[in-house]
Amino acid sequence: MAGMTRRDLLSLAALPLAERAAAAAAPATEIAVDGGRFLINGKPTYAARSYKGMRIEGLLLNSRMIQGIFDDHNPETRSKWAYPDTGKWDPDRNTREFVAAMPEWRRHGLLSFTINLQGGNPQGYSQAQPWVNGAIAPDGALRPESMARLASILDRAAQLGMAPIVGVFYFGQDQQVKDETGVITAVENTVQWILGRGYRNVLLEIDNECDVKAYDHEILKPARVHELIELAKSIRSGGRRLLVGTSFGGGAVPTPNVVQSSDFLLMHGNGVGDPRRIAQMAAQARQVDGYRTMPILFNEDDHFDFDRPENNMLAALSAYASWGFFDPGQSNYADGYQCPPVNWGINTDRKKAFFGLVKEITGA
Repeated sequence: MAGMTRRDLLSLAALPLAERAAAAAAPATEIAVDGGRFLINGKPTYAARSYKGMRIEGLLLNSRMIQGIFDDHNPETRSKWAYPDTGKWDPDRNTREFVAAMPEWRRHGLLSFTINLQGGNPQGYSQAQPWVNGAIAPDGALRPESMARLASILDRAAQLGMAPIVGVFYFGQDQQVKDETGVITAVENTVQWILGRGYRNVLLEIDNECDVKAYDHEILKPARVHELIELAKSIRSGGRRLLVGTSFGGGAVPTPNVVQSSDFLLMHGNGVGDPRRIAQMAAQARQVDGYRTMPILFNEDDHFDFDRPENNMLAALSAYASWGFFDPGQSNYADGYQCPPVNWGINTDRKKAFFGLVKEITGA
């Protein structure tokens, strides 16, 4: 418990015994925001680093690894995600292989990844979503088996000095929560779980692409999602709270109410074919009412061209915005990072190109 204050210890004493032990033993990686920069353990990320004249210090290069705790509670669709070598879906194997891959991501300079309690579309871009994916029960309770898998990922991230973005809701799955009370309960439970286990390395994303029309609950949509951001920020443990934001769909700039409430701004580059638009989005976000100096972070972009002098990733860096790789792939254990069963290794030309460029940019 080295480094804990008396107030921290008193807060630990109020927790259930199991959570108290977990919080005390949690590895000491801490994410913070200093103006427009991210800090890890009090120091700017990629300290003093620049790349081709672009400042990299303070950014958070990341990848969408959304299905790290994926499971399907619908028996009619569960078989879709079977591993080719066993013919069965295995959520624990999925998480074990995720954790095993993390050190290699970190060796290439990746400091963050996005994971979501309700995952993402396991078929990439399909409209219908009959599966029941997620750690959230209909009343907003958290499923223990899912949270145990998340704990193994966050523990390893803290050991590696990584700062994951943990999302709560995903469109097409939010209707699995029965009402607004359940949505609020899920946010409260998620924040309390993260703080209760002592994690200091987690950023919170309320919902993925809050402006997508597929959301059922009004409180998850742009006009009201700031209520959940403020709720999450209001929950404290040992004097600490989480840094919170929410993302918008490809090409969209956050609305003033979200900008005013957020600790960092999340945007997506899906559908943005011209890299210049990525830089323009960052510039526009900085002009939204309520903006003050804060990090801008793209945590999903399905554009690549990593071998070209102009691409969405480099455009984001040129605007001093962090960038995140989204490789949907296909559900055949061969490629991509979204469609189960996922091969979490750096096993394809596209993955190698991304991680190779991250390594070059960061000097890892």
